[in-house]
Amino acid sequence: MFTGLVEEKAVLAARRSKGPGAVLAVRTAMGPLVLGESIAVEGVCLTVARVTTDGFEADVSSETLERTTLGELVLGAPLNLERSLAFGDRLGGHLVSGHVDGTCMVVARVPVGDAISMKFRIEGRLSRFVAEKGSVAINGVSLTVNVVGPETFEIAIIPHTRDVTSLGSLVPGSKANFEVDLLARYVARLFDARTTSSSPSEASSNDAAWLERLKLAGIA
Repeated sequence: MFTGLVEEKAVLAARRSKGPGAVLAVRTAMGPLVLGESIAVEGVCLTVARVTTDGFEADVSSETLERTTLGELVLGAPLNLERSLAFGDRLGGHLVSGHVDGTCMVVARVPVGDAISMKFRIEGRLSRFVAEKGSVAINGVSLTVNVVGPETFEIAIIPHTRDVTSLGSLVPGSKANFEVDLLARYVARLFDARTTSSSPSEASSNDAAWLERLKLAGIA
């Protein structure tokens, strides 16, 4: 689990094929790294498979390559890194799982004083999870949604976020990894379970079951 607060902007040093997947080499000063630990790379939860002299390597499945931008990034591209959350840490962003739902695309970038306003287009299936003043994770960065359209949303990037993450390099046409808010995911599933129930008693049972799951997840 992560918070969406980037710890370091690293560099994609290499990418080589490995069967249907790939191996990513990340150049970073973050450390000391532990073999097997989880690190969010551009919002994607990856496992440190090998610790190298200048960073680490991680194995990436074909599913991850297809669903995220990790298979398309050019060598030398900046990468947002965040180590997994430890008990007792401050939760400055929101709960981010590192399980990317899909990609979004920048359709507009407008300076607003020292900040940048960006508009993103997302797949229609994901738009239901985005709400004004709700949270989203873009390339692993926790952001607040300012404006919502039918298949778009807008966020503001402050100077600090622009400088210390990869978001400052995004321009119209750029793709980014997108993860919906964890709470929105469960609420939508709860609503779906209720609306597809065949009877009021079944709907009530489904509500109780999903409420119990939300409680177990610590979000209800």
